[in-house]
Amino acid sequence: MDDLDRLYRRLVQNIRNGFPDYVARPFEVAEVYQSIVPYRHNRRELGIETNQDYELALCRLISGERAYVTGDEHMQESVRRELASPNPNTAVFRDFAATRVALAPEALRRVSTESGSEAESVAMNAGPARARVADGAVAAASAGGGVRDVQPLPPSPPPPRPPTPPLPASLRAAVRGGTPGAQPAAPTPAAGVRAAPAGVRGGECRFCNGALPDDRRVLYCPHCGQNLAVRHCPACGSEVDASWRFCITCGREVGAE
Repeated sequence: MDDLDRLYRRLVQNIRNGFPDYVARPFEVAEVYQSIVPYRHNRRELGIETNQDYELALCRLISGERAYVTGDEHMQESVRRELASPNPNTAVFRDFAATRVALAPEALRRVSTESGSEAESVAMNAGPARARVADGAVAAASAGGGVRDVQPLPPSPPPPRPPTPPLPASLRAAVRGGTPGAQPAAPTPAAGVRAAPAGVRGGECRFCNGALPDDRRVLYCPHCGQNLAVRHCPACGSEVDASWRFCITCGREVGAE
């Protein structure tokens, strides 16, 4: 298993856990490195040492290598041509940030089958191991003068569930019994503290394309819960303040809103 395999498996895992609708519908290339599998948040799980190696694996993924994803033929041909050059530009995927790709159904079925086989193998191997431990306990007790209160091994605990993301403020107010449609009063910023971003009004969510209310300003999408007031650097994907002109991580000019 190499960097491409690990990136694809992490992509599938994060989509199933946080973006389940993307299992069956396309998503933008930018979403892969900004929100689904950003390198800075998945470096340990990916086992990829450098950002350049991550970019190279991402280019291989969107180029269609090993048929993990499907996408625009022009994009895939352009990326394959760049990867074949003597000194490839590993950031070429940013030229296709708005291009949509999708998980290939055949590769997805293959990964699901392999995961199921691995889980079955672990379960089959765990049974004999636990039996050997129990048999050893019985034998030790017998050697000491008889079996005395040999307790069975406790069942293995289930894997921890991922944390539930917090509800947006508007939904928390509705759960507590607030007036439907009422907007909470905006707090007055303290001296020297810049007020929070004003959010967006109307249009569509840039993450899930859901319709946004026209009669109020929205900070969080009511459909997917994503923060609509946060901007991202188009070069490295870092969060940037709405008033900043340059990214504090890579220095790329982003322009102030």
